[in-house]
Amino acid sequence: MAKARHKVKSLSQAVGELVRPGDSVALSAALEGCIPYAAAHEIIRQGIGPLTLVAPISNISIDQMIGAGLAERVIAAWVGNVSTGIGYNYRRAVEQGLPRPLEVLDHSNFSITLALEAGGRGLPMAVGRSPMGSDMALNNPQFKSFSCPHSGQKLLAIQALNPDVALLHVQRADAQGNCQAWGASGFARQAAMASRRVLITCEEVVDSEVIRRDPDRTLVPGLLVDAVCEVPWGAHPAPVQGYYDLDNQFYLDYAAATREPAGARAWQTEWVDGLEGREAYVAKLGGERLRSLMVSHSRPSAPLEYGW
Repeated sequence: MAKARHKVKSLSQAVGELVRPGDSVALSAALEGCIPYAAAHEIIRQGIGPLTLVAPISNISIDQMIGAGLAERVIAAWVGNVSTGIGYNYRRAVEQGLPRPLEVLDHSNFSITLALEAGGRGLPMAVGRSPMGSDMALNNPQFKSFSCPHSGQKLLAIQALNPDVALLHVQRADAQGNCQAWGASGFARQAAMASRRVLITCEEVVDSEVIRRDPDRTLVPGLLVDAVCEVPWGAHPAPVQGYYDLDNQFYLDYAAATREPAGARAWQTEWVDGLEGREAYVAKLGGERLRSLMVSHSRPSAPLEYGW
């Protein structure tokens, strides 16, 4: 289906239209920064599941969706808490089947990137060495070893991934969905290219002239994007370069609160279900906390000359 030209929507509308029960959802593709927490919370708020979650450094966004009982499968390199290590909801799901059983397919960061790269190129598989020699290659049916027909070398055929929807958070986008990001972007571009639908949350919706004045910073072109949602602080507690830093205390508090199932349910009620949306979440964080996370040492980039 052709994608609409004007793509700005509310987050609740975009999530309701683009994320469906049974979907595979790629998120956290930029690794530890720009994690689409606001979109993940809206999925929890709308109770959309079961889902297959595809991610590298998935952090507590996936732990929260698992705790909400919305994940039945995870394809990832790591699930946990960037500040404390363990994700308690993830651990309970794997070890005890609570709140529901969870299938886990392990990848390395590199192999999951290759799988999405292949998906974006329309190929059935990628070829690599990571993670040959580990149990991941033995236990994940998405890895098949074979001999190179040219050199005879042992290699891995890594099954391509084509998620139903990718959730990405970026610094800025225009109404046509052209989005720009700077700093570490991980494999966000590969996730967008491999996915059937793309939902962008951004700190700011800007005029298209801003995008055109700095075209090399465009991460995903608008022709791949289905919806753009302006959600300031949409990646908190993850950092967004040029906007705000990682909120380490939030991760520490989350770990302490979710150690037991009752605490995890109370956390979800307080920070997700009990709030109408992201504006209420940001208001709950409070001005003092937000100011402490804002850029304190400005380092603007050097201007470029695009003329001839």
